[in-house]
Amino acid sequence: MKLGRDSAGAGPIIAGFARGGFRVDDNIYTALRITPMRADGWSPPPLEALTVAALDTLLDLDPLPEFLLLGTGTKLCHPPRALIEALEVQGIGVEAMDSRAAARAWGVLRSEGRWIMGALYPL
Repeated sequence: MKLGRDSAGAGPIIAGFARGGFRVDDNIYTALRITPMRADGWSPPPLEALTVAALDTLLDLDPLPEFLLLGTGTKLCHPPRALIEALEVQGIGVEAMDSRAAARAWGVLRSEGRWIMGALYPL
């Protein structure tokens, strides 16, 4: 599947899904950490064990992102309350949804110029 690209959103855009992963530029990532500056593959812990430490490279943004767009895999699952609280202390919200919806939302939010970060679990 291909997703449209709006040039208003600078930085990496999730262009679609291929071979069970997320297509960004010329790369395919099974699991993805993404900021307005870069996209990287990652090996996420089980969702129930997700901590701020697993998102460390995402938190290097200056200024800090508005929120974390969290793709929880094939279905929506609630992230650990401790993760939500730790990010909220830093002024960062958490928006959780299934990973396909999160990939589509990334492009829309970036085309609006939103300063966000994303962590997407495998499809």
